[in-house]
Amino acid sequence: MIPGTGRALGPLLLLLALLQCAARRWAVVKRSVPDVCATCHIHATCHQIEGKSVCICNYGFVGNGRTHCQDKDECQIGANKICGNHTLCHNTHGSFYCVCLDGFRASNNNKTFIPNDGTNCTDIDECEESGLCGHNAKCVNTEGSYKCYCNDGYKLENGERSFHPDGNTVSCREIDCGKPLLIPHTEMTWDNSTTLRSRVYYRCKGGYYFNGGRNFSECTIDQSWENITFICKEEELFSNLSIFNETCVKWERKTGRLGVQKTYTFRILGQRWDEKTFSEDVIFNITTNEDNPKVCLDLDSGSNYVVNITTISSTNIPVSVTVAVQTKVKEPFNNVLIFNDTCLKWQRNVRGTDVEDRYSFHVQGQRWYQKEFFHEMIFDLTTHKQAPEVCFDLQPGTNYSVNISMAALNFSLLVSMTTQITDPPFPDVEFVAVTGSAPLLRLRKAEDQNGPISFYQVIVLPLDLQSTFICDSFAAATFFSNATDVKGYVAAEFQAKDVADNMPISLGDRHYYGKFYNAPLKLGEEYCVFLRVISEWNKVRTQSCAIWAQIKNLAPMPQYMTAVGLGSVAAVCLILFLTFSAARSYLHNTVSSPPAALACEAVYLSATMDTAQLGFTSSFLETENVSLL
Repeated sequence: MIPGTGRALGPLLLLLALLQCAARRWAVVKRSVPDVCATCHIHATCHQIEGKSVCICNYGFVGNGRTHCQDKDECQIGANKICGNHTLCHNTHGSFYCVCLDGFRASNNNKTFIPNDGTNCTDIDECEESGLCGHNAKCVNTEGSYKCYCNDGYKLENGERSFHPDGNTVSCREIDCGKPLLIPHTEMTWDNSTTLRSRVYYRCKGGYYFNGGRNFSECTIDQSWENITFICKEEELFSNLSIFNETCVKWERKTGRLGVQKTYTFRILGQRWDEKTFSEDVIFNITTNEDNPKVCLDLDSGSNYVVNITTISSTNIPVSVTVAVQTKVKEPFNNVLIFNDTCLKWQRNVRGTDVEDRYSFHVQGQRWYQKEFFHEMIFDLTTHKQAPEVCFDLQPGTNYSVNISMAALNFSLLVSMTTQITDPPFPDVEFVAVTGSAPLLRLRKAEDQNGPISFYQVIVLPLDLQSTFICDSFAAATFFSNATDVKGYVAAEFQAKDVADNMPISLGDRHYYGKFYNAPLKLGEEYCVFLRVISEWNKVRTQSCAIWAQIKNLAPMPQYMTAVGLGSVAAVCLILFLTFSAARSYLHNTVSSPPAALACEAVYLSATMDTAQLGFTSSFLETENVSLL
């Protein structure tokens, strides 16, 4: 042995010893693990999955593959899902099979099948077998079955609509409705057949007509004749008689016989409303085959008639009917015209000039501006003229309603008339003639006699124009107007609604009344004053005037004198102040002036002051008078 070799081999020997021990242990362990495939259940199969042995239950079984594999019931999920429609599912040990329901067969013609080859159940048409339902019946196939029905004209004895022969002794027998129904006053047309859909026709006997839904009855599947509302009524020769278009008559003829000629006799008795002695008796015949005759009569207007119609029935009995006819008046007059504001004329239409007509007039008038006003007239007029005329005594400025009636002909007509306003009544004034000063005037209200009073105007003009004054002049002339050379003007205008009775009027008070300026009167002049009353209505303007006052030698009024005096005092004070200032300045500048010169200068200034004062006063008064004009 080489020295040191023993030390090197020691670990290797120890490793080999350990490996041998491990190999023996593994062999022991390997001998203790059983074979998995050997432990699989009898209804299981061993499979290698990822290098390992696994036991899996066979198809049709469920479990862990080693200790148990029990049968799987495939039918529990439902036959329709596993076998298809119209099937039954039967489970077997480890499997199942399908069968078709009664009335169906498998498409592979086998009694059983497993639905893995596309096999399904289809309907069996039992009606392919002839004679399945027996005599007088027909077969109708249904899904999975069939039904039997009796042929037309036949019915099951038990009253059912369908049946299965299945050994039952049910049979179909022919339908028989028996004898048809009897309806009063009718005759039957029938071929004596009582089977299904046989018909019997009815017709009314003479003197009766049909009234109902239809004229036949049919044998039904219920083995009975239909109930119909066929009624024969006694004939009506003048049913639903009525008047139309005022003079025409119509009616219905219900005889049950079409196209039969029938003669009618008419007798007409007439009498006018306003002529008691007038009568009319007319007889005539008409023949017609219409079931709805219409006859128009030649009747006069404004009359009462009795029309009797007679004919012979189918049983040779006279039948008559009477009807009253009242004709209206066809406008006995028209073309009513208004002329001359208060007159009417019209045209007669009904009768000639040899017959007189009486007209009744009822006239009523009212005014919107006088609620208490009411004018009424009632009178009659008899005339034979073809174009009568009548004039009314109407009040001006009034709305009238005129009712014209003819009681004899039961006719009336309403006409509206409006009268124009006329000049209002002359103003009620108290004439005043004064000298030296303007008077205080009193305005009295005028009455709405010929129309509504709208305005009052105070007119001032020179006295020499009084005789030529026209009432409708100076309508809009103001004091400041330069459009005319006429010197007159309107000093004031008042609306009627603002005027109180005996209202005071002061001339020249420098106020505006309406759009007019009441200017001061010129000193020394002579004036005349007019009062104008104005009415306006329905686009018409009227007026009346009256002289109210005369003013001569007009002197200054106290207020004007006061103003002039105050102006004069102010002017004198101003002149004195100016004179004193001038004198003081003169004395200061002229030291060497002698006393005599100063006295002369003072006298000169005093004379100058008096002259200036008088000139200023005169100029102020004239200027005041001019400005006032």
